[in-house]
Amino acid sequence: MQNIQVEIAYDFICPWCWIGQRNLAGALAESGVAEAVSIRYVPFELNPFMPAEGMDRRSYRTRKFGSWARSQAMDAQVAAAGLAAGVQFNYDRVLRTPNTRLAHRLMQFAQEHNDPRKTAALYQAIYAAYFSEGRDIGSLDTLVALAGTHALDEQAARSFLLSEAGETAVKEARDRADRLGVRAVPTTVIEGEMISGAQPPLVFAQALRVALQGSAA
Repeated sequence: MQNIQVEIAYDFICPWCWIGQRNLAGALAESGVAEAVSIRYVPFELNPFMPAEGMDRRSYRTRKFGSWARSQAMDAQVAAAGLAAGVQFNYDRVLRTPNTRLAHRLMQFAQEHNDPRKTAALYQAIYAAYFSEGRDIGSLDTLVALAGTHALDEQAARSFLLSEAGETAVKEARDRADRLGVRAVPTTVIEGEMISGAQPPLVFAQALRVALQGSAA
């Protein structure tokens, strides 16, 4: 089958990115083109100036949205959408808003050193660790443990994250996204067609079919 190039601009702090990932996975299964698809995960930091240690989530969200009540209402909306997509948001466990730079760099490492399917599983696992389990995905130890669970060498992953490797790539990815007109995440680009937001599986499936037809023409 022809190879369909897919790029996903994402940030692990974005719940809609996880929902979008599950909807895209559903579309890949439904459309029957999964074996023809090559996915590249492109970092898009929503909080590039977040302190490395993160912030208390309640304080951060209250300041950002004006009140904790409004934040909770938004969380409830997200949780309902998550259930429809087959993922569980347990916001009562999420105590901190992390800096996601290390998590993005781990994905850079995984895409260079791992099987695409295992990399996709790691991508999903980082969201689950944060939104379902309330783990700190800004923590080096948390990320190294997740790497090891998904077939990456833990020592190599730790050494990579302790170095400066991947820093420039994360920043350059954001600059490239800005040039392409990406303004929010998730943004999925399927053979040049830009799809904004966590669209239903049907939208992704249709775009994948069109891309397959175009590559075969």
